[in-house]
Amino acid sequence: MNNKKRAYVSVYNKERIVEFCQYLIEYGYEIVATEGTCKTLAEAGVKAISAHELTGYPEPLGGKVRALHPAIYTGIVANELTEDQLSALDDSEIFPIELVVVNCYPFVEDMEAGVDFKEAASHIDCNGVALLNAAAKNYLNTVVVCDPEDYDRVLCDLAAGDIPEDERRYFMYKAFSYTASYDALVAQYLSHELDIPFPKMYTVTFEKTHDMRYGENPHQRAAVYHEPFLKEGALARARQIAGGTTTYNNINDANTALELVKEFDTPAAVSVKHCAISSVGAGESAFEAFKKAYDTDAHHMKGCILAINGIVDARLAEELRPVECEVVIAVGFTPEAMDTLRFRKELILLEMPDIRSKVQFSTFDMKKIYGGLLVQSYDTALYHNVKCVSERAPTEEEREALEFNYRIVKHASSSAVVIGEKDVTRGIGTGQTLREKAVELAIALAGDCEGCVLASEAPLVTEECVEHAADAGITAIIQSGKASDEIISVCNERGIALLCTDVRHFKN
Repeated sequence: MNNKKRAYVSVYNKERIVEFCQYLIEYGYEIVATEGTCKTLAEAGVKAISAHELTGYPEPLGGKVRALHPAIYTGIVANELTEDQLSALDDSEIFPIELVVVNCYPFVEDMEAGVDFKEAASHIDCNGVALLNAAAKNYLNTVVVCDPEDYDRVLCDLAAGDIPEDERRYFMYKAFSYTASYDALVAQYLSHELDIPFPKMYTVTFEKTHDMRYGENPHQRAAVYHEPFLKEGALARARQIAGGTTTYNNINDANTALELVKEFDTPAAVSVKHCAISSVGAGESAFEAFKKAYDTDAHHMKGCILAINGIVDARLAEELRPVECEVVIAVGFTPEAMDTLRFRKELILLEMPDIRSKVQFSTFDMKKIYGGLLVQSYDTALYHNVKCVSERAPTEEEREALEFNYRIVKHASSSAVVIGEKDVTRGIGTGQTLREKAVELAIALAGDCEGCVLASEAPLVTEECVEHAADAGITAIIQSGKASDEIISVCNERGIALLCTDVRHFKN
């Protein structure tokens, strides 16, 4: 038997691989590398044996089958073999491989780039997956490394004299997690290409962005994960540029605000607290939108999450300075704005240049239930088949106000009613078990409703709802679902314009 320790190295991501292999050689390893990796090492002056030199067999088809050669694959599992089998290996000059360093072709890049199906399929890395799984299975004898971030961890163990069993188990876990994620990405890609939105086995993968300070409550642990191939408009990819560590509630509320602010292509500001929409404003500028939202927020945004689909400049930052919100998420922040806001060290600032990016059809809305998962497409519709069922049709200004507030009620927790004007909310009644209570709450929060409109994501089931709205000064209503003759009659009696749409927006 060859007494030298061998490390097999085949990496697409060559970050720090030269430095790592230099240290491995110092610790007595002989490096065997595939053609591309061997070239990188040779150019850096690091001695390595090419896989071709070891096997005596060229790398055909661009290296597609190099891992299947017995000198490589068998060498990885050789330490599990019997004495008789080891003797056979001696005769064949196949030697055990104690360290496998492999990472795969980043298939996710093909998914993001939208390359042709045949080309994408040709890039699926089978060799790397096979090698990693084989090495991980033989964890007691073969150390497997798939993440460049673990190079230092391996070197520290080697410096201490050996890689202990618990560390080997950790690397085993990393390898199987890596290959499972890789295969899941391929499955996601194929299900999308074949238009199978809800496959029998739903395999998805997410990558951790960061740990959070705590979950919904301080005794709960939490972390944020992002979808690897979803690059645009994702909160999990927002860049934090100021403030402390986020909590589960920060991100959950921020996502509610983000989903709503995406409804607007013009400047808008959304305030959210406890996943409930507090206020929404729109205007010619981000400053104007914020001022409208702030002035109509019942709690003046104290403890809220604020989403702005524009740039926070010096003037807006000055307005934000005394506001006791917890998080501000925006397209960006000017240097002057940062100079103003940096004095609120606890204020979390999240930068999202692509905040207006719409929901991509390839992603799904998922809700974890105990022992299962609910999966559905995102609600990207607003309304269609809108009909005026009252004698009086809404004015142009009322129509603008109805559309604005219907966008908001779409994202409010049901049963939901939103009262407002064409560019600002006045009162939002959400999370009620009765529609009448939602109307009462919205009116109570709005105060003066004279000239406002009302949006409901479901039918107003009783005449009292309309009477109460009319008494408050509301002039027009939009609802999903068919209106009863009694409701239409009351609207006609009180001079209220009533629009109905068959698109419902129930939301938990």
